[in-house]
Amino acid sequence: MLRVGDLNRSIEFYTKVLGMNLLRTTERPSQKYSLAFVAFGKGNADGQAEIELTYNHGVSSYDLGTAYGHIAIGVPHAYAACEKIKAAGGNVTREAGPVAGGDTIIAFVTDPDGYKIELIQR
Repeated sequence: MLRVGDLNRSIEFYTKVLGMNLLRTTERPSQKYSLAFVAFGKGNADGQAEIELTYNHGVSSYDLGTAYGHIAIGVPHAYAACEKIKAAGGNVTREAGPVAGGDTIIAFVTDPDGYKIELIQR
């Protein structure tokens, strides 16, 4: 689960920039939060992981803290993914290339709330 400052902005990033699917949303006005679930597949039926985006009403930003590192997502072609992300307005913070000391191709992007996402070429 990631706490986000603007749910619509985050949904747009994860769906339009990263190419994930919006699976469902939930509104909890009495509890003052809204949820959106995104994934590359169609959800649990595909056995794929989902990311839960949580907007706490009235909170527009968070201190990311020191415990969070990054989300890692497998992609078929990291170089092409970076080009597509940049074309969609996303922020590539480390271009695709081999990981230090190895040959695995990785890249990093940052979402609108500052969360880091590693792309790992599979």
